[in-house]
Amino acid sequence: MYLLWLRVAAVLYGLASVSVLPAVFGDRPRWQRICLPLTIGGWFFHFVAFVEMLAAAHRLMPVGMHQVQSTLSLLIVTAFLLIWLRYRTISFGVFALPLAFLIILVPAIGPDRYTFSSSQVRSGWIAIHVTLLLAAYAALIFSLLASLFYLAQERRLKNRQSPGFLEWLPPLDTMDQIAKTTLIFGFHCMTGGLLIGSLIAQEHMGAAYFLDPKVVLSFVMWVLYLVILFVRRSTGLRGKRAVYLSSAVFLLMLCVLAANLFSSVHRFPTQ
Repeated sequence: MYLLWLRVAAVLYGLASVSVLPAVFGDRPRWQRICLPLTIGGWFFHFVAFVEMLAAAHRLMPVGMHQVQSTLSLLIVTAFLLIWLRYRTISFGVFALPLAFLIILVPAIGPDRYTFSSSQVRSGWIAIHVTLLLAAYAALIFSLLASLFYLAQERRLKNRQSPGFLEWLPPLDTMDQIAKTTLIFGFHCMTGGLLIGSLIAQEHMGAAYFLDPKVVLSFVMWVLYLVILFVRRSTGLRGKRAVYLSSAVFLLMLCVLAANLFSSVHRFPTQ
């Protein structure tokens, strides 16, 4: 039954992705009033599908590739809605909603045949580990977007250009706060996720766990994350430097996800 709700969510996300364009670029409040209910409705059905999916599988966490994709999509939409609630801007929906729609599209077609092979996936600590890391990835995406928006808006103001195409962007202070808040939240999630994963791995795999390519890249990403926070705190990281460092962490995040192909710990093997 969860596939039905997932497909409904995918349709609503698709419609929200279309309606967000005139709402943001055209600054049309009527389209905004259409976009937000569609997004909230999609999130609701997505959450119901997520709960039913785990209940039917008798698990506390997603274990298949499609399930992980669905969870990441849900977290991205959740982050978008939280930003809207806090800052009353839907500008990020231009990127967040199509991204969530594309990620959920394949899982909505049907269940996959790939799962984690380890029996430890039923552990509640593993569920927390995966959820925290996915939340960190979602937060990093929004932090990078906010930094890019900040840079574009800052250049426009320095050059004293008319708003033009960029008039839909929120104020500089709002984008800076979003970038800062999501960055700190993502760092805490990543720290907790890596710590829990390391403790569990020490019990079941020993030191060999830390030689896994995905694990190594994950800790490198954590160090870069820490560098960004340190530089931001000490020098007020904004603009071009924020984009460069956030982009480096984002690219490394993509490498971490790609490392599943070579990882003996996180691979999704055929059942």
